[in-house]
This record gives sequence, C-alpha cells and structure tokens, in this order.
Amino acid sequence: MVRTLLVRGLLLGLLAGLIAGGFAFAYGEPRVDSAIALEEAHAAREAPGHHHGEEELVSRPGQKAGLFLATGLYGLAVGGVFALVYAGLRGRVGPRSEGGLALAAAGTAFVAVILVPFVKYPANPPAVGDPDTIGSRTLLYVVTILVGLAATAIAVATARRVTAGPWARWVSAVAAFLVPVVAAWTLLPTVNEVPDGFPATLLWQFRLASLGTQLVFWTAFGVLFGWVSDRAARRAAAVPATAALPV
Repeated sequence: MVRTLLVRGLLLGLLAGLIAGGFAFAYGEPRVDSAIALEEAHAAREAPGHHHGEEELVSRPGQKAGLFLATGLYGLAVGGVFALVYAGLRGRVGPRSEGGLALAAAGTAFVAVILVPFVKYPANPPAVGDPDTIGSRTLLYVVTILVGLAATAIAVATARRVTAGPWARWVSAVAAFLVPVVAAWTLLPTVNEVPDGFPATLLWQFRLASLGTQLVFWTAFGVLFGWVSDRAARRAAAVPATAALPV
C-alpha cells in the first residue's frame, strides 16, 4: 500500500508542480522581468557601460523554460514526502475519508511549511537582498519552517488529548499552534533589505505571486491526491461485494 501511495504522490506531485509552474509563468515571471529591468537600470547608472546580460549564465528564456523543470522536480519531491506522511496518518489522525485526509494534510502542510515562514520572511524579487547575507537568511527561513512543523505536531497532540468536544478541541489545537509560531515571529530577527526607491507595488505583486504559486500547488495537489485516493478506496470496497455475488 505504501508503494502505491508513493507512486501516486510522485505522479500527482509532478502534475501539480507543472500546474503551479503555469501560474508562476503567467503571474510571477512578468514581475521578475520588471525587477531585473530595475536592477539593470540601477547598474547602468552606477557603472556606465555595464551590461547585466553579459554576466548571465542562463538567459531569461532559458530561465523561464527551466521554471517548469524546477516546479516539476519540486512537485516530485514534495509529493513523495507527502505520500509517506499520508501513509502514516491514515486511520490515526484527521478525517476518516481518504479525500478529506488528503485535503486536511495538504492544507496543514501549506500553513506550516509555506505560510508561517512567508509571514516573517516573505519572498523577494531580484535586486532585493544582500548576497553576503544569503546564508543567514536561508538559515532563518529554515528555522521558521521547523517551527511551523513543530507547532503542527504540538497542535495535533493537543487536539488528541482534549475530550471536551469538537469546539474545545479545535480552539485548543489552534492555540497550541499559534503560541510557538507567534513567539518565533516575535523573537526571530527581522530581515529588511529592500533598497530605497524600490517600487512597493512591484515588491508585493512579486510576493503575492510567489505565495500564490505555492497555494496553487498545494490546492491542486491536495484535490488531485484526495480525488484519486477516494476513487481507489471505493474500488477497493467494491471488490469484496462483487466477489460475493453468485456466479
């Protein structure tokens, strides 16, 4: 069964990754082009005669084509990990239906792994960020992901211990999730490397496109994985009934 779920996760993750790539291509790449144009204009003012394109290892058309490769590989990796986690959750936590569990797990993963880090450290377009601090910024981002995952585990454990009713269970779980997350948001250092004069509208359009790409991926993947899992469960339930029919 785990092997079936793993193959399902890989294939549907690839498909969801390509769907998310289409969204990123349509809504994110124009903002990247605008940010690169601003960077080149700034470089030209600082060093006349400098051409950004001479330093590019991969051309912009090549980068845009590679976008689908990147999102596809991302979908493969995430789909495989999700399938293994899903196999461990079945029958233990969450909704009993296959589709409901898939949607709940995908939604939880989006909040813990994507939304929690985004609130503290939103994505920045080219021309924003100091190359010398990329290591520390990456470390802080990974820390917020770990906080989101740990908060999710705490919330699930809390919900399982509460027996007062569904409302009390949900309130306790949400509170258990928010306490470590808000503490991390408050205590972790703030990173603000947006240069003066960078258009605020372009910055937030890029950030929303980045978040939207992840939302599209997790929505598509959760719906596809849940739909396929529900169909597989119905087929498996129908087999014994069919076998019991008189010949």
